[in-house]
Amino acid sequence: MADFFAAHRATLDAAIAACRTRGYWSAYPETPSGRIYGEDARETGEAAFKALLGKPFPLDQECEGAPIGAEVSPYGFPLGITYPRREVATLIAAAGRAGAAWAAAMPHTRAGVALEILARLNRDSFLMAHAVQHTTGQAFVMAFQAGGPHAQDRGLEAVAYAFDEMTRIPHAARWEKPQGKAPPVLLAKEWRIVPRGIGLVIGCSTFPTWNGYPGLFASLATGNAVIVKPHPNAILPLALAVRTARAVLREAGFDPDVVQLAPDTAEAPIAAALATHPAIGIVDYTGSPAFGRWLRAHVRDAALHTEEAGINPVVIAGSPDFRGMCANLAFSLALYSGQMCTAPQNLFVPAEGVATDEGIKSFDAIAVGIATAIDALLADPARAAGVLGAIASPATLARIAAARGLGRVVRDSAPLPDAGAARTATPLLVAVEAEDEAAYLEERFGPIAFLIRCRDAEDALARAAASARDRGAITAALYATEEGFIARAAEAFARAGAPLSVNLTGGIYVNQSAAFSDYHVSGLNPAGNACLTDSAFVANRFRVAAVRRPIAA
Repeated sequence: MADFFAAHRATLDAAIAACRTRGYWSAYPETPSGRIYGEDARETGEAAFKALLGKPFPLDQECEGAPIGAEVSPYGFPLGITYPRREVATLIAAAGRAGAAWAAAMPHTRAGVALEILARLNRDSFLMAHAVQHTTGQAFVMAFQAGGPHAQDRGLEAVAYAFDEMTRIPHAARWEKPQGKAPPVLLAKEWRIVPRGIGLVIGCSTFPTWNGYPGLFASLATGNAVIVKPHPNAILPLALAVRTARAVLREAGFDPDVVQLAPDTAEAPIAAALATHPAIGIVDYTGSPAFGRWLRAHVRDAALHTEEAGINPVVIAGSPDFRGMCANLAFSLALYSGQMCTAPQNLFVPAEGVATDEGIKSFDAIAVGIATAIDALLADPARAAGVLGAIASPATLARIAAARGLGRVVRDSAPLPDAGAARTATPLLVAVEAEDEAAYLEERFGPIAFLIRCRDAEDALARAAASARDRGAITAALYATEEGFIARAAEAFARAGAPLSVNLTGGIYVNQSAAFSDYHVSGLNPAGNACLTDSAFVANRFRVAAVRRPIAA
């Protein structure tokens, strides 16, 4: 059996160091280059993807009943892939049987297996890119990065935290308590890592690997068998990850049912039955607040980690670079058609305007500046397609249509010309008054943004921070020139649990969250109760059991 831990120890050590220093570091190159991944990697990945279409997915899991699968690419064609169905009772029983030996393995053994899985997923990043593109609608380059190396970094980050937490605990110790003139009390003590229980990962439809890998690898590294329940619209990316995990587990001498795929359909969902099963010890969920609320109400004994929805605010109180601000916001609003949990939605702007390097800009001038920047960004059809990608769900188009009636349309949304069968939409900008809270104080997922006319800068900040605290936000942005105001904003958003980006005008955007540096979701507001990734995300996935016995003096 290969020594996977030794093969990847340097990567793990570097990841642990990066988690502690929080500077830039990545284990997996994000550039889809043949010089990095092999000259024929792109063609091989595309061919592997096409070979999967229209047939049963090759996975070594028995199928109970009719196979499952009805994925349709947002670019306009059915995938035609079916996946083996397993009943809840079968999934739980198989995880219980397979999990015993996995739980008994040493932490370095489990870490080595997890690291080998990530290495193989990285090798197959081009295949994963096509799978992510044609289930989520992300454009190819974004699908490669977010679905491949960036997601792999998030998985590695979870393994690093898990290994670091587990190895803080000594395996054994000699305990000696002085008794004055009497002989000391001597005990031999041993400690064992005991997994919490079966882990359940409930995937999302837009970032199935980026959001799914942290929970999958954190539970796996800490000794828990894992059941992966993908979103019915995006099964393929997580099915590929499960297939790779099962192959590595088998090579390492473990039962591959340590990781299982649990596909379902929208008509017959199984997430609720799995999440509330008494054998489930951990639930990781990314998705809508509605099911998130249900989970919080019904998951009693398992550790529950959620990332839900937020209405991410931007406060515009001034700008040292007006054109740079407009261009940065334009890209943030357009990227993947706003279908990101980190995308801004609400732009709070003082009614009297703000000071910029181009003079005072009125509320309407700011609105026009951002709209014009979006038009310029999307003027070239090829670049527009690469930035926007496709709309993952038809429900988003209905949401756009409804949002037009919520205020004054500053920039209308429209499909890209010559997009063929792809489902596309450019950003919609709607101007509203601050009092129109029903319009903007809920998440309107997709390329929909509101320009909110506030009394002044202080009112804009107060409303933005309150919206983050009360309704949830995963990101926040600020444009300002006065340092005192920036300091007040930093404090207000910290209390609201929303990480703040200040005066971004270059190649970094509020949407971006970097593994090993950025804490994704704070757990301090309704956008989610857990953070990807910190020590708290992994430490509750295992417990410590002790054995102690006297030592003869």
